[in-house]
Amino acid sequence: MQMSYAIRCAFYQLLLAALMLVAMLQLLYLSLLSGLHGQEEQDQYFEFFPPSPRSVDQVKAQLRTALASGGVLDASGDYRVYRGLLKTTLDPNDVILATHASVDNLLHLSGLLERWEGPLSVSVFAATKEEAQLATVLAYALSSHCPDMRARVAMHLVCPSRYEAAVPDPREPGEFALLRSCQEVFDKLARVAQPGINYALGTNVSYPNNLLRNLAREGANYALVIDVDMVPSEGLWRGLREMLDQSNQWGGTALVVPAFEIRRARRMPMNKNELVQLYQVGEVRPFYYGLCTPCQAPTNYSRWVNLPEESLLRPAYVVPWQDPWEPFYVAGGKVPTFDERFRQYGFNRISQACELHMVGFDFEVLNEGFLVHKGFKEALKFHPQKEAENQHNKILYRQFKQELKAKYPNSPRRC
Repeated sequence: MQMSYAIRCAFYQLLLAALMLVAMLQLLYLSLLSGLHGQEEQDQYFEFFPPSPRSVDQVKAQLRTALASGGVLDASGDYRVYRGLLKTTLDPNDVILATHASVDNLLHLSGLLERWEGPLSVSVFAATKEEAQLATVLAYALSSHCPDMRARVAMHLVCPSRYEAAVPDPREPGEFALLRSCQEVFDKLARVAQPGINYALGTNVSYPNNLLRNLAREGANYALVIDVDMVPSEGLWRGLREMLDQSNQWGGTALVVPAFEIRRARRMPMNKNELVQLYQVGEVRPFYYGLCTPCQAPTNYSRWVNLPEESLLRPAYVVPWQDPWEPFYVAGGKVPTFDERFRQYGFNRISQACELHMVGFDFEVLNEGFLVHKGFKEALKFHPQKEAENQHNKILYRQFKQELKAKYPNSPRRC
């Protein structure tokens, strides 16, 4: 009897030791993954042992905390900023898609989430107290019903400084409280929103585009900053990740993603072959073609569409920056921020590209990836009521270029 008891004790001790050994080996394996094995093995591991996603309650608690802070004023004192209504975990080597929108234009988020497989950050501008309330209700509903929003999207809110956003009362959202799925949330937004040009707010408040861009890009290393009504080519995030993971040579390089615009009635092209076919029949054209041809001309669209087809994303050719080129690009490291004095329409992106050039970044155009803006931009329809602010920004841009000369006296480059 005593021998049987001793055998059982020895067996349980051996079993416990084996379990402890398995746990230690698992921890060691995870450590080796991060330090030695690389991304492919890590992805394979997490296919079998996926990390626990944040719960709906955790996300809602974050939303309440961000709103309860009362926000902070921006440098001008004109706007109130609420960071992190929604948060996402960022890999330092990841590429984030950073964008901005008025509340009504949040409709476009659904399409971006379908095409961009990585993290996304959006800064939302609410021009009125009612819009600020709608924005918080939307964040609440999206975090409740959209797993992709919880997993991959960071959301920030900006409103005029005289307003404060409030934590949504569960009884307050009305019909939003009755929604039960992510699609229902976007369908409801489509019924109540009036999407259009971000800058045409119908109020006396200026749209703070560069403040919103900086906020969306904040905390990211590599970022692609775009307008919310643009759509990336399929697989662009994955191609960028693979290219950046394979080499560390891209510091000091702005990887230009060619931008196009398409007639609104057309289906968005998924790959370069589809895009080029539409380009050849005039259904797709270079971005800003009808508004500011020089603003995108250095991209050299005729060269790009005639590049041989390739399976891997890579830089195809170098383009020296010249005024007034304002490319969309991916860059990491010490990327200058957007100057927040530029608001509304005009010179807000050119100014940042100019400084990027002066601090030493080179511009290289990618071979396969692209962006497509929904609809042709037409001069007669574009912000006629904001011409005075455009002229103000034009004068400010001249001043800005003089400031850069003083800021970088040893730079051989000029704007």
